[in-house]
Amino acid sequence: MSAPAQDSGRTGGLAPAYAAVRARLGLVVVLFVLAALAWWWTAGRMQGMDEGPWTGLGELGWFLGIWVVMMAAMMFPAVSPTVALYSRLTRERSPVSPLLFTAGYVLTWTGAGLAAFAIATTARYVPGDVTAWDGAGRWIAGGTLLVAAGYELTPLKDVCLAKCTSPLGFLLTSWREGRRGAVRMGAKNGAWCVGCCWALMASLFALGVMSITWMAAVAGLITLEKTLPWRRFTTYATAVLLLALGVLLLVAPDAVPGLTVPGTAPRDDMS
Repeated sequence: MSAPAQDSGRTGGLAPAYAAVRARLGLVVVLFVLAALAWWWTAGRMQGMDEGPWTGLGELGWFLGIWVVMMAAMMFPAVSPTVALYSRLTRERSPVSPLLFTAGYVLTWTGAGLAAFAIATTARYVPGDVTAWDGAGRWIAGGTLLVAAGYELTPLKDVCLAKCTSPLGFLLTSWREGRRGAVRMGAKNGAWCVGCCWALMASLFALGVMSITWMAAVAGLITLEKTLPWRRFTTYATAVLLLALGVLLLVAPDAVPGLTVPGTAPRDDMS
């Protein structure tokens, strides 16, 4: 009679572990479903709105709504491993803290969106409309891509990317207990992510922030940088791509795939 009792004990011990694994898997699935819904919603809302480099951002409330949904679509797949690991390490066995961690992450990116909106709004008041395509807009867009390419090779980019690709190290060195701690940790993780990705996001503005084509391309680059193990290779490859796009935008903008040159019909293909 002892063997069944031992088996039962082992089964009972394994049950909480299996439940925890299912909970973490469910959390990742939720993040991916939210990302998919965000892509679907964004594609519908941004239909026909792409005016190329420095597309107008509209009113603050509208832009922030679009921005938050965009961040969910672009960043949730990349941050999901960190959220899943946080869920495993936290003492509170409920989905609340991981969701608060995610909320803190989104909050930081919302702040980045506010900064981008402030810069774009300020540029509107510069005499001569510096972002106009037939003025300095083309040169600023090309220069933005070249700066983004250079940033990919900087030590700061390497440090920020290391934090994003090593979630265990980040969590162990930044741990805060409780639900407020979850928000703080998520916000800090978001700050490292902003440090890692701000140049790529600036490139999106330079290519057309309302372009689903370029939104998907930038999201793909961010995901590859954060998930592939060859950190140097991915950053160098991204730098080469941004450099090529910057040069093309300056000398032959019509040759940039998927780019809507202001004053022309949008092109949705990347071929």
